[in-house]
Amino acid sequence: MVSITEGKHERFFIDFAWEKDGHIRSYRLGLEEVFEGKYLDTLFVPLQGQAFLLVGCGKEKELGLLEVREILAAAASKCREMKIRECSVDISRFAEVLGKDAVIQSVMGLELGSYTYSFTGKEEDDACSFQLERISDMEDMEELIAEAEELVKGIRFARDTVNTPGNHLRPMDFDRCITGFVKDVEIEAQTFVYGQLRAMGMEALYGIGGSSEYPPCLLILRYRGNPESDEIYGLIGKGVTCDTGGYCLKGSKSMAGIKGDMAGAAAVAGAMHAIAAGKLKVNVTACLPLCENRISQSAFLPGDVITGYGGKTIEILNTDAEGRLVLSDAVSYGIKDEKITKILDIATLTGAVWSALGYTIAGSMSDDDHFYELFEKGLVHSAEKYLRFPFGREHRKMIKSDVADVKNVGADCCGSITAGLFIREFCEGKPWIHLDIAGTAWCDTPSFAFESKGATGAGVTSLYYMMKEAQNEG
Repeated sequence: MVSITEGKHERFFIDFAWEKDGHIRSYRLGLEEVFEGKYLDTLFVPLQGQAFLLVGCGKEKELGLLEVREILAAAASKCREMKIRECSVDISRFAEVLGKDAVIQSVMGLELGSYTYSFTGKEEDDACSFQLERISDMEDMEELIAEAEELVKGIRFARDTVNTPGNHLRPMDFDRCITGFVKDVEIEAQTFVYGQLRAMGMEALYGIGGSSEYPPCLLILRYRGNPESDEIYGLIGKGVTCDTGGYCLKGSKSMAGIKGDMAGAAAVAGAMHAIAAGKLKVNVTACLPLCENRISQSAFLPGDVITGYGGKTIEILNTDAEGRLVLSDAVSYGIKDEKITKILDIATLTGAVWSALGYTIAGSMSDDDHFYELFEKGLVHSAEKYLRFPFGREHRKMIKSDVADVKNVGADCCGSITAGLFIREFCEGKPWIHLDIAGTAWCDTPSFAFESKGATGAGVTSLYYMMKEAQNEG
């Protein structure tokens, strides 16, 4: 919990030390000889009646929003370890260097630094309450803290659902989790169940989902923050709650992570709640195909040809490339029935992306520079990292089929690019962005202090800030 105080807590303080030319500068303490201020180092200093937790910030010239979040997360983690229940934090220097975004990132760091997943849902009783000392020239600190808390809520929701064991989060369970999560904001939710998907002709979604005894569904979330505008942004999130690979069965080393293939849908749900809670002046429709991918008598076989909801025929050559299939139906529905005008899809889509970029940078693609610039403007505030992949005519040729309009895998190379281009085939020429978070949505070994083993909540902040920037687009 984070609040604002006009004064300082009587006993515990978090203080910050900066490494500079072999020396440190600390706000209150002079401990240059015993603490060098190296990045994320900590030192607990007990004094008579008071105590300071000193946190190293590294070189000030290297400070960015990600570093602010990580420094505060390291502080929160240490407070939890030492069972400190309440302390005062002065973040004025961060705000002086980086502005209001530093307040938001500080709060997010303090909240996420103590995150742990509990399957039982039991509340932790050792959480620390942090009091931010008011920054004298910043009148809207309460609003900034509230915005940060909403983003944390979305990230926690994404982490919790992705971390949930697969046998406790079937597609319809996930649907109920999301609809319950957004119930307190002005979002309209509608669910299409298995029988409706068949009647509608969503052969890709009900075909993949029909391989499981736990039926698939399509969840639609509608937020209308600017009813005077015809612009409707579509957020399409992959929600495969269990992915065995189907008849193209995954290897044994990959099986442990099959419960987390719905991180895209979780990120969209987390962002949608923050968008609606913040009453952003944009119109957003989320289309979330939720299903399992298993082996059964009804499961797709390599070589099968189906017709997607958009009318295109699809040759299925790899049943483990199921995410792009269910996303294609969701994209087509969003365009035809929800009248979305710009499309962003997000998914844990390819192993190729983490082979290329690792666990801290996600892949992205777009066919519209102006639309992508909107996303990049959001990244300035989100503190997430994406690398935009190029593509050309030669890549589009890789997914042309001899027996259908398109095939769901390309050549042995460029797997992330051809996966994105498959989804683009169903966008009907509308501006499109594709985010592949297969590497960043999960971490066995955390890369940052604000992460914990398991789900990261990747994508929530970037989607939110993109929509916040979109308010200026009209």
